[in-house]
Amino acid sequence: MTTIHGPLLYEGKAKRVYTTGRDEEVLVEFKNDATAFNAKKREQLEDKGRLNCQISACLFELLEREGIPTHYCGLESDHWMVVQRVKVIPIEVVLRNVATGSLCRETPIPQGTPLEPALMDLYYKDDDLGDPLLTDSRLSLLGLVSHECRQEIETLARRVNAVLAPFFSDLNFQLVDFKLELGLNSAGELLVADEISPDTCRLWDMDIRDEKQRIFDKDRFRQDLGGVIEAYGEVYKRVQGVIPKPRNYR
Repeated sequence: MTTIHGPLLYEGKAKRVYTTGRDEEVLVEFKNDATAFNAKKREQLEDKGRLNCQISACLFELLEREGIPTHYCGLESDHWMVVQRVKVIPIEVVLRNVATGSLCRETPIPQGTPLEPALMDLYYKDDDLGDPLLTDSRLSLLGLVSHECRQEIETLARRVNAVLAPFFSDLNFQLVDFKLELGLNSAGELLVADEISPDTCRLWDMDIRDEKQRIFDKDRFRQDLGGVIEAYGEVYKRVQGVIPKPRNYR
């Protein structure tokens, strides 16, 4: 690792963020922690940090090639990434291509129902409140983003989906749904931030009919299915077949 990190700025469930010698950039360490249900379930999974870091780097570069702005600058090592410093918007953006998970628990929509166009849900990022679903009226009441920014968020999220869904389909994965975190850089530009990995995407193998065995994402941990690292490793293997090696930072 060539970038010397400064003090710890923030530690989340899966990553630590450090200052660097550059005001506009920070250094992100991907941890091996696996968490679910607002960290009520927690475990250490060897190699998870490296896999998520490498997969995220590849996918950020894919989005970058398609003109989608992200905070990604480059890799420092296997599980360290340099990114632009952003002011994170406290909204979790979820794009759903297929009905599953909370959508099926909270509505009568059957599991596996295709959603066309994809459904976008917004959640307020607050573990203490349980990350509640946001309506447009609640967004306005809380003053989290302007109407214009809300529209920009949806446009950006749908652009990401338009790139990732066919990309994963070519790898024989169905992109069931995914969540995004977005932030504003010093120039006020809206960027895709955080990570894009099996921690944040639901991925089902298109050749496997069994509803449990087809899962290649964090649901393996949530549902105690085992084989989490093996599943993440298979995702990385397929992604790496198309994007062999993400770039090193400078």
